[in-house]
Amino acid sequence: MRCHYCDRSADVSVEKDGLQVGLCEDHFQDRLEELADSDALHDLREQLDIDRA
Repeated sequence: MRCHYCDRSADVSVEKDGLQVGLCEDHFQDRLEELADSDALHDLREQLDIDRA
């Protein structure tokens, strides 16, 4: 499987409803950083009731 954003091999892949998407390590890290900077991660932590130890 190839990365969704470039032609490198995918290091991480996810599947939902039969659709599979892969990301290389660099693009996976980029997406994690974007998520960490957004309110979406905070909202998800609240929904899941996750506290950092």
